[in-house]
Amino acid sequence: MIRLSAIDKYFGEHHVLKGVDLTIAEGSVTALIGPSGSGKSTLLRCVNLLEQPQAGRVVVGDTSIEFNGSGRPDRLALQALRRQTGMVFQNFQLFPHRTVLENVMEGLLTVQKWSRTRARERALELLCKVGMEHKADAWPNTLSGGQQQRVAIARALAPSPRVLLCDEPTSALDPELSGEVVEVLRQLAREGMTMLMATHDLRLAASIANEVVFLENGALIESGTPQRIFKSPSHPRTAEFVSTLQGVVEPG
Repeated sequence: MIRLSAIDKYFGEHHVLKGVDLTIAEGSVTALIGPSGSGKSTLLRCVNLLEQPQAGRVVVGDTSIEFNGSGRPDRLALQALRRQTGMVFQNFQLFPHRTVLENVMEGLLTVQKWSRTRARERALELLCKVGMEHKADAWPNTLSGGQQQRVAIARALAPSPRVLLCDEPTSALDPELSGEVVEVLRQLAREGMTMLMATHDLRLAASIANEVVFLENGALIESGTPQRIFKSPSHPRTAEFVSTLQGVVEPG
């Protein structure tokens, strides 16, 4: 489903990702964890090429793009790759001048060129899925953070992506509101949605992910099941990192 091979990413002289290899199976949930500045969000954004690596290969489904520092990728290949991904951002990124329903419809109308009737039906279906159909005509600024993030998830799902990318989906929320979002993500996981998420929330990673990947200083240090990473990591740095976080829920 997703394969990242030898990914190198620089911001100026800063080497952010250092030859990262990662494979994500279809229907699985992978959580990227690590300290701030470890490269989690950058690696996530390399999947849909919001950030373009200087070297390496990105494969999503049947689309493969290789980077060697010689220029931008082919536009059609870039579009084909991005069409297979949906993105959920940390700070929701809803359009403030659009209602909840219009936010979910927007991409279907402007990018996919769906009819308004068809887009409305799809948007209402997804709002129902995330428990937000009763707020279809509301404005984003009248919603709680958890409600806004659920709408953002519905919007990301609208074009039926093969993979959902989540960049710190609960970090802007207090624990009660983050629970609403976690439950939506948990339901998507049960339905077999392929997900890759960057998160500081180890409870989220432990309760939803099939695999946890620990990054530090742009390198992949260790990966494994949540049970192994959180209970018996093999790398000393992983053990040190998880030991600093108290009360991680039991995996699964």
